[in-house]
This record gives sequence, C-alpha cells and structure tokens, in this order.
Amino acid sequence: MCARVPRSRIVAKVTNAHVASRHRIPSHDLAELIKEFDLGDVVDWRHLADGLMNVNWQLDTPRGIFALKRVTDVPLDRLRRNLAVLPALAEAGIPVIVPVVGSSGGVVVEVGGSGYCLFPWARGAHVRGVDLPIAQVRRLGAVLAKLHLALRHAAEIGALAAVPDSLTADVVTPERASEKADRLATAARAHGSGDSFDAAALDALAKRRVLLAEYAALCPAGDVPAGPYGWTHGDFQYRNLLWADGELTAVLDWDRLGVRPYAEEVVRTAQVQFGVEGVFDLERVAAFVSGYRSVVPLEPAALLDGARRLWWKRMTDFWQLEFHYDRGDHSCDDLFIADEALLHWWTERLDEVERAFGGAL
Repeated sequence: MCARVPRSRIVAKVTNAHVASRHRIPSHDLAELIKEFDLGDVVDWRHLADGLMNVNWQLDTPRGIFALKRVTDVPLDRLRRNLAVLPALAEAGIPVIVPVVGSSGGVVVEVGGSGYCLFPWARGAHVRGVDLPIAQVRRLGAVLAKLHLALRHAAEIGALAAVPDSLTADVVTPERASEKADRLATAARAHGSGDSFDAAALDALAKRRVLLAEYAALCPAGDVPAGPYGWTHGDFQYRNLLWADGELTAVLDWDRLGVRPYAEEVVRTAQVQFGVEGVFDLERVAAFVSGYRSVVPLEPAALLDGARRLWWKRMTDFWQLEFHYDRGDHSCDDLFIADEALLHWWTERLDEVERAFGGAL
C-alpha cells in the first residue's frame, strides 16, 4: 500500500477536451493574473489533480513557484474573510500559507467571472491518515487543538466575528432521509445510464432504507450538540495537509472555516483520516483523540455525542448522489462507494467505534 499521495499525480497540460475545459487556465485570465501578482512570464503551469472541489495549478515563474486556486464552491466574500485570518494563525505558530496580496490590495482576484487566489508553493506531500505513524497521529490531534485555540484567540482580537451564544445542528429524521433516498432512486432510474454506478447507487439506496428503519430509534435526541464550540477549519483532512520529514508543514484550504462544535471537527477529521477502504483504524482514532485532548481537555461525553451525530449524518446524507444526479457532477462518485462501505462497517460496530472516540478503546 502506497504511503503517500505522490506529487507525480500532478498532470501536465491535459489534452482531453472535457477535462481541459474545466482544468485549463483561460489565456486571458492568466494574462490578467500575471499582471495582478507581478509574476513575470509564467514558465510552466500544471493542473493539480488531487483537489475535489476547487481547481488548482502549480505555476513556475521567475519569482518562484506558486499555487494558483480558482474558487468554485464558496462565495468570494466568505473566502476573503477566511483568508484574512491566516496571518494571525501564522503568528500563533500554526503552519499555514499566507496568500499573496495583489497589486489591487486584495488576496482574491476576480477575472473573467472567476475568483482566484495565489499562494507561495508549500513543500511536502499529502499522506493518508492510516499511513501516519502513531506518534504523528497524536501530534496531528494536538495540532488541531492548537488550531482551535488560535482561532478562538483570533475571534477575541476581532480577526473573526464573535462566536454566537448558542449553536444548534439540524438532525435529519428517518422519514426525511427515506424520502430523499426514494427521490434519488427515481432519479437514478430516470436519468442514469444503466452503468455500474447506477446499479451500485440503487442497491445502496435500498439497503440504506433498511438501515434507517432498523436504527431509527438511535436518531440523536435534540438539535443542541454537546460540548464547547467555536471557529473550526471545516475540512481538516489529508488532502488539505502537507507533511515533510515527519512534520506537518501546511494546513491548506480554508474555504469551510466556520463555527461548529469542536467535537464535530475532531470526529469528522478522524473519520476522513482513519476511515479508509471501508473500515476504521480504531487505534489511530484513539491516538488522534488522545493527542487533541492533551491540549484541549474535551469531555468524552462531547466526543461520544459528536460521534453519534456524525454517524447519523452519514446515515441520512446522500450528497455525492445529489452531485451525480442533480448536478451531473461525477467527481465524487468514488467517495460515495467508499463512504457507503464505511457506514455499514461503522453501524455493525457502533459501540466499538464510540469507545475509541470516547477514549475507552
């Protein structure tokens, strides 16, 4: 099993017309960006294939190597707010990459109807959570806790808005989830091509309805999550983390910065990092949680509540299928297949998984 997501996955200028239409840099946009960021002549550019939502490239220029990001899934005003906090996080010792300021004074540049931002190139590689040694897993948990503390301080000094007095989280009922499953099954039959993905989706939706009926009594009670909350990264997972020489060198992609329960981010991070190929690496889950709690003593009850709520969210969520059938976007199809396998494994071992999150493994 490969330990790293290698840089060799970066794809040179693509030739497939459909892919190129999404992943090429329009020549007019590139010319404007070169002027805005005073890059000189761009010697070469390569599309970075690892991103799922936004589109990213590596630019080789006389001024150095940069990462260019075209923003597609977050409002630009929100992105500006999020990126504005990065200098404060850097001062707090969090490994972040502060964006380049353009000649107009902003870090988000609108060109040709798209929003772009530019970052100095960061060294390191993406490493899946299950490929990290246990000691690094614990350190990663501690880094997330320090990040939460740094974001809290940023709010206190006015770099972010104050955290609201109360926080609620929508809990989808079994009935609503079943209705959504029925709608998507109808869409798969009506708009699918009859390929293997459609067959897998229809089978998964049928099985999901069975799970919803069987486990309806375990729907989380109430819409107020347990434990403290505050500003969180929102997508703290291996595709947004860079490692070099055993150290975390960069936390990337701040699109989803927002106020959430801390336990929610801890549990979601552990799920994405250590829920791989349809199973949880529970030893690493426990080590990650231990690392976090060595800095922020989050109560086990909050973590258990977060784990139950995330499990139920996965039980009632079909976002990849909504991308596929409602938007015609197939970029996350593989995530659906993997997440579906993990959901069934998780459900069969619900108590064991929750013990790992609660520190009782």
